[in-house]
Amino acid sequence: MQKQTEAMADVFGMALDDYQKGEHTEDIKTYSSLDEEDVIPVPYLFRTFDEMPLVEQKALQRARGKILDIGAGAGSHALYLQNKGYKVTALDNSEGCIAVCKERGVESTVLSNILDYSEERYDTLLLLMNGIGLAGKLKNLSRFLQHLASLLLPNGQVLLDSSDIVYMFEQDEDGGYWIPDDGTYYGEVTFEMEYKGHKSKPFDWVYVDINTLQNACESNGFNCELVISGEHYDYLARLTLKK
Repeated sequence: MQKQTEAMADVFGMALDDYQKGEHTEDIKTYSSLDEEDVIPVPYLFRTFDEMPLVEQKALQRARGKILDIGAGAGSHALYLQNKGYKVTALDNSEGCIAVCKERGVESTVLSNILDYSEERYDTLLLLMNGIGLAGKLKNLSRFLQHLASLLLPNGQVLLDSSDIVYMFEQDEDGGYWIPDDGTYYGEVTFEMEYKGHKSKPFDWVYVDINTLQNACESNGFNCELVISGEHYDYLARLTLKK
């Protein structure tokens, strides 16, 4: 998960800034509509390439040209690519996150919500740590994809990872899953986050299974290639505009 609302961004920015200053004493707590309480370990957001999951490593290895790292967080992906000699820009809507990116040495940063950004076009758009979740709800996915298309240079690509969270629902004896039939997509989740007593407002987040993503891409002028499936219902996809 990454930043979506300003309130949530403040929680992330605060936590990352504390870690950068050597004042890390607790992790970010998350509360979701799936009735689960969890944590995001703050040190994990500062991970090296070797500490990243395979889907992220594969994405970074496939990145090329002029790159926009969307929802950059602490800038770990951007720094890796910058050190490889790529021209990469880290974009985030959190002042704290952007400040940490700069302190860590990211040379090009943008403080903005991705839907409000249209300044330049890129060869590669990176949406890692389920960056497609920034769409919020499935009904917003078409608009989100169309905006990404507007940021691509000719022959550009979008590299994103997400997860099929069907595994979080009850399973019956024949292997099927009991998914609520309430008219909403099962990958839609509402989150709140908390750090050192500071809580975010609730925000929407969406996990998109690969079939749903491929259908959305087909409707919005994208080819969608499944690059690799991860170890736990996660995957990396590569999107390119149809000719």
